[in-house]
Amino acid sequence: MSRPSWVKGGPRVIKKIPGPKAKELVARDERVMSPSYTRAEPIAAEEGWGCYVRDLDGNVLLDLSSGMFVLNYGYSHPRIIRAVVRQAKKLTHFAGTDFYYPAQVELAERLVRITPGDFPKRVYFGNSGAEAVEAAFKCARWHTRRPRMLAFTGAFHGRTFGAMSLSSTNVLHHRYFSPLVPGVTHLPYPYCYRCPFGQSYPGCGFLCVEFIKDYLKKVVPPEEVAAVIAEPIQGNSGYIIPPPGYFQLIKELCDEHGWLFIVDEVQTGLGRSGKMFAIEHWGVVPDIVCVAKALSCGIAPIGAIIAKAEVMDWEPGAHASTFGGNLVACAAAIEGLKILEEENLVKRAAELGEMALKRLRELEENSRIVGEVRGMGLMLAVEIVKDKRTKVHGVKERDMIVGEALNRGLIVFRGGNASIRIAPPLIISRRELDLGLDLFEESLREVEKKC
Repeated sequence: MSRPSWVKGGPRVIKKIPGPKAKELVARDERVMSPSYTRAEPIAAEEGWGCYVRDLDGNVLLDLSSGMFVLNYGYSHPRIIRAVVRQAKKLTHFAGTDFYYPAQVELAERLVRITPGDFPKRVYFGNSGAEAVEAAFKCARWHTRRPRMLAFTGAFHGRTFGAMSLSSTNVLHHRYFSPLVPGVTHLPYPYCYRCPFGQSYPGCGFLCVEFIKDYLKKVVPPEEVAAVIAEPIQGNSGYIIPPPGYFQLIKELCDEHGWLFIVDEVQTGLGRSGKMFAIEHWGVVPDIVCVAKALSCGIAPIGAIIAKAEVMDWEPGAHASTFGGNLVACAAAIEGLKILEEENLVKRAAELGEMALKRLRELEENSRIVGEVRGMGLMLAVEIVKDKRTKVHGVKERDMIVGEALNRGLIVFRGGNASIRIAPPLIISRRELDLGLDLFEESLREVEKKC
């Protein structure tokens, strides 16, 4: 597969988005598709390559969102396409929960090897991040025989019932769906820029952790808690990063009370943060790891949990999925993991991310509407405010910046109340990333002039 000619000119908008063909598709979509989908921008894609997408009207867009944080290896990676075609020509499906095939075992072996912890592990395959979280939820209850779960405010784990019950980014995800799964308690997350306790790190003494300890004395019996689940970096809330030492303290609580520690690495895993798994930045080894998104390479739905063998001890039939670990999905995932390691993309994400973070922090210093820049690896966020002193959310300004970026042929993604997420494919070149940051800065400056 050769690089298509339309990529060579870089990002360009030749017809205002949405163009006539995109508008026609949107109209058809609105007649037949569920209105529950969150359609962030009116982009109607036709094809993609590397870091670029071309829409139905011929506009070429530089995607710094990796197709909703899925495409760590970019669009239409030739090696992944070849691997999928090879597998599809041989066998597309053979129920992995009832029978056996090499691809599922090979992928499980690779996941066992790369996840934190030098101990025996087992893998369960599902079809999405939400299904992975559901499996972790069930596995924790099964193993501990305890009913309660601790989760965090600002967390997003999915929209299926268990995952939804653990999430707390938006009341919309809960409205009219009660009763949710019982036994879930949400605790304040260390969002240091907007500390829920009005403190400042490091002088806060980890009051957020002290709150949990006090809560256990007054509300939640610790002996009833099965597990704590956390995103090492909260994704949908705008890449909220806990301070150094935080997860070590959470793990100490887990060890003290016999809780399992579950990390949701659906957005953060497989090199995105500059480590293979983001929890490694804190030097903590979890009991269960949830992965999805990048594992799929954007080819076929797949999600997984990787757990200590002693934890994944449920009996046959306790949990399964017809399509979990599908042959084609496994073929794509295996090739993706090979690319990740052979091309040193984890190191690349760390190095490019450091460069990008430096540029964005320089922008923060010289902007009156950038409240905070934060990031790890190629997982970067810019929080927009109306005023740096008051920190009032700049929702309108954020949305205008995203729109200006799109007008320039750049895709960035909203997050949290007023943040912008920048998470390009890990294969992005330095030149492409610089170009994307240039376009982002132009967009921000244009909005500053108008506000």
